[in-house]
Formats: sequence, C-alpha cells, structure tokens
Amino acid sequence: MSRELLFEGLFERPVTVAKPAPSHEALAELARTVNRAALRRLGRSLVIREVDAGSCNGCELEIHALNNAIYDLERFGIRFAASPKHADVLLVTGPVTRNMAAALRQAWECTPDPKWVVAVGDCAAGCGVFAGSYALVGGTGAVAEVVPVHLHIKGCPPSPLALLQGLLALLEGG
Repeated sequence: MSRELLFEGLFERPVTVAKPAPSHEALAELARTVNRAALRRLGRSLVIREVDAGSCNGCELEIHALNNAIYDLERFGIRFAASPKHADVLLVTGPVTRNMAAALRQAWECTPDPKWVVAVGDCAAGCGVFAGSYALVGGTGAVAEVVPVHLHIKGCPPSPLALLQGLLALLEGG
C-alpha cells in the first residue's frame, strides 16, 4: 500500500488552485498611500517593530513577506526596526504567553509616543487555536490583556495585503 502511495505521489500532480497574483500597480498605490498617511500623521515614514508574543510563526511569515521582492515596503519608506525605541507601531503576533507578557509590556513602554499596537491574527485577539491554554495570559492570550490595542487585523494568518490595509486604516483612523 505505501509503495502505491509513493508512486502515486511521484507521478500525479497535486490538485491545487493557483493563488491569483496581486496587481503590482494596486499594491504599489496602496503602499504609497500608507506612506503618505504616515508622512501626514508623523511627519516621516512609518517604522514598525514586530513582536512575537508566542505564535506558531504563520503571521510572521506574512509580515516578513512585506520585505520580499513582491511587496518590498522599503521602496516606499516603510521599514522595520530592530528596537521598539525606534518604532511607531508594534505588530504583535500570537497569543501572549505568560513568559512573554513582561517583555511585551517593556516593548510598549520603550516605544516613543505617538505609538500604536496592532494585534495581528486571530491568536492575538484571543480567539485562535491556542485559546484556553494554561500557558497564556488570561487563558486566551489576547494582546489587549497586556497592552492597549489600537487595531486588530483578523486572519489565520492575515495576508500581506491585509496587513498593509490595516496599517493604512490605523494611520487614517487615528
């Protein structure tokens, strides 16, 4: 039986549907709009610090995609910082584990004003697959139980396009 399965996997193509390619023009316009909103709001480009509070890394893969050759946010002036001391936005992923609660609070306190927290993904809202675990703050691990959340971007994980749209909503909404 296992030999048949092996040969079947070698000779038959998987049944998948290709993901539609993002419109490069629409993507570029969205990124330019986010940068213009940051310039209006902050007087400079947006700086992001990503904080993994205990995730499975699905959301991180989508966040890191913002720096790949397709999205390439730095060409629009939006960049990631290695320290919260240089950031405007904390993108927090995953449910907050008990071990990461103090580190997340410290990152929030180190971030200069004006500052925002964006809870990325369902786990950061406390409704992901890890909800109910003994290892999470408050049992759900919601980011809002540790630091104030200004925006939640839903998804498991949210797409890079959804992340960009969320950042634009954050900058335009206040």
